[in-house]
Parts: sequence; structure tokens; C-alpha cells
Amino acid sequence: MALATRAAAAGVIAGVLAGRSLDALLAGARERVAERDRPLLAQLCYGTLRLAPRLQALAAGLLDRPLRRKDRDVHALLLLGLYQLGDTRIPDHAAVAETVAAAGDLGKPWARGLLNAVLRRYQREGADLEAALPPAARAAHPDWLFDAMAAEWPGALDRIIAANNSQPPLTLRVNRQRLDRESALAALAAAGIEAAAGTLSEAALTLGRPRPVEELPGFAEGDLSVQDEAAQLAAPLLAPRDGERVLDACAAPGGKACHLLELAPGCELTAVDVDEARLARVRENLDRLGQRATLVAGDAADPALLADAAPFDGILVDAPCSGSGVLRRHPDIKVLRREVDPGQLAARQRAILDGCWARLAPGGRLLYATCSLLAAENDGVVGPFLAGRDDARECTPPVPGAERTAHGWQLLPSVGGCDGLYYALLRKAPRSP
Repeated sequence: MALATRAAAAGVIAGVLAGRSLDALLAGARERVAERDRPLLAQLCYGTLRLAPRLQALAAGLLDRPLRRKDRDVHALLLLGLYQLGDTRIPDHAAVAETVAAAGDLGKPWARGLLNAVLRRYQREGADLEAALPPAARAAHPDWLFDAMAAEWPGALDRIIAANNSQPPLTLRVNRQRLDRESALAALAAAGIEAAAGTLSEAALTLGRPRPVEELPGFAEGDLSVQDEAAQLAAPLLAPRDGERVLDACAAPGGKACHLLELAPGCELTAVDVDEARLARVRENLDRLGQRATLVAGDAADPALLADAAPFDGILVDAPCSGSGVLRRHPDIKVLRREVDPGQLAARQRAILDGCWARLAPGGRLLYATCSLLAAENDGVVGPFLAGRDDARECTPPVPGAERTAHGWQLLPSVGGCDGLYYALLRKAPRSP
């Protein structure tokens, strides 16, 4: 028997509040609801988590005392109800009735009265409660992240907040080994799918509204791939050439690796990822596009990894990071990340950068990239690296639409546009005569 959509959504949200990944939880929950309800399930989960810091602050003001940990699912239902009332077009009476009913589906019938009373109170007092929220909660960001963004990007703070709290566009990369962008646009238009050419990447298309990739003409054949426009700049910045040895050091799920091969199908690509299960995603993407690469499971920071391999002419380090530039795509970051994480991740990023530099041939180039907006993970990693070496220099060409930083370029997220990514291209000094 299919589970009611709101009960399923509450289970996912409760799991994220307990520290688990949204992607994994949602994949399991989709199988437990009717197929027709899966889009609503995704909307409720993503929407509630995008606004979770604000909704949690409202819930705290509406409850006489916090709910017990064992009733995290009821707390999740309350957040879900507040999201429906304040931020969706779902009629208020339906939002309240369906959310209250979901308490019974979760085996918590005692919570029906509580949820009904609290949601009705929000309908009466919501405007005053919203106005009294502190700035970070009103912006639906955790305090530490809001403060960091306000300090680092004061002139762009409103734009960043709006983008982080919005639904991201579905952006595609055209495989220009198979067709040009104009032909891809024509094929989509013939299928009744509205799309527009991107402005940053020559291969980018953005759909008028998201839809399952199975509906896109040419997707199964490898004509199109899903990739944000900012991420599409990585491969052209590294600029691989046929005959070169290229390393994608943190490759999963494989979007950038495939793009490298689309630009230089004659290069010799090695794709590394520390997670062997995620490396399978790289293989799936390569197979769909008809591309070949050497896949290696291992830690790019490990000096022993690929130690016997010939040096690489180009290396992409898409470093693991806080994800602060892609919050709209991964809203569970707002719940799961902590203030100490960027500093701890920076140490990991520097270790990967050091490990990959040792594998770079003299005269070669390394592109350091993150999907973070925080200097600690960007210039804060690249700057000390450059200062500690006499064989490295930064040579990043101008990145369209990006802000110049001390050691690279920062793209900021925008509503309906690209994600927030950082790029720094480093060149290794050639071997002395």
C-alpha cells in the first residue's frame, strides 16, 4: 500500500534533521508513494529544507515547549505544514487538513490536535511572527553561514540569499561532438519543450521548466547531459588537448570528466574518486555518452595513488567542499553543515591539492574548483599553496560573470541562473634547461 505523500515527506525531513542525506532518503521514499505523487513529494522535501532555518525558528515560537527527540517526525510534519501555508499555492484548508491527517499515517494520532492548533495559530499570527525573526532566520540560513556570507559578500548578500532559497533551473550541456546548440534547441522545440541558450557556456541550455530527463530528445543517446552552467566552465578552463594525459581527481558523478572528453576526445583521461560506489556513476555517464576513461578508486591526497603513473599534463581538482554555492540544489546542507566544517574541509582540500601537484608534469596546469562561496575554502587554500611553492603561479583567465578574487574567480549564484563556483587555474613551472 502506498504511503501518504506528506507522511513520506515528513519521514525524509526527519531523517535529514537526524543527520542523514536528502538524496538517499528521498530515493527510498519515492518507492513508497504512488508514482503520480512523486513530484509533490520532491517539492515538499526540497522546499521545506530550503527554508528549514526559518521554519524551525517559527516552530520554536509557536510551540509551548520543544517536541521530544523521538517525535522528530512530528516536528518535521510541523515544518512541512508551515512551508505549505507560507510558501506554496496549496490552499490553506488542504495544507492543514492533509498535514494533520499525516500524523495518523505516522502512527502518532495524538499529534493531530497539536498540529491543528499550531498551524491555525500560524494562520492568525504568522505575519507578526515572521517580522520578529532575526535576520539569519528570516533569510532561512543558519546563523554561522549567514554571518559568513554577510561578511564576505555584503554587496551581493540579498542576491545570494534569494538564489539559495529558490528552485534551481534545469540546465543542460550539449555534446558538441554530436550536434551544435542550435540543433539541440530545435529538437527540444519540436518536442514542445521550451529552452534558451545559456550566457556563460557555449554548450549550455536552460529549460523553461524542469522535467524528467527521459522526456528529453537525445538524452539517452548522449546528445545532452544535465550540468549547471557554472560547472560547464571547468573543462574549457582546463582546456584539455588531444594526446594529453588528463586527471580528474575528484570525478564523481562524472559530469566534468565527460565534458573534458567532449572537448578533447583524443586525450587520455583518468578519473579518480575516493568513493567506489560513486565511481560507478562516472562509469554510467561515460557509457551513456560512449566515452572511455580509466577509473581508479582512491584518495587523490594519497602520495601512493598513481605514484607509478606518468605525470599528467592537466589536472582537475573539483575539491570536496561545504557546498555553500549550491544550497538550492542540496538544501540539506543548511541542516547538516556546521561552522567548523569549512576549516576542516580546507585542510582536506590542501592535502588533495598537494597530492595532485606532485602528479602534474612540469609546464602542466591544474584547475582548482569548489562549489563554495567561502574564502576559507577558496583563496584561503590557493593563497598559502602558492606562497609555499616557487614552481606554481596562478593564471586563471577571466571567467564570464564572475568576481575577481585575490587568487581566482568567484561565480555567485543567481535566481534562474548559475550556481556559485570558484575557479583558480595554476601552472607548474617548466623543467629548467
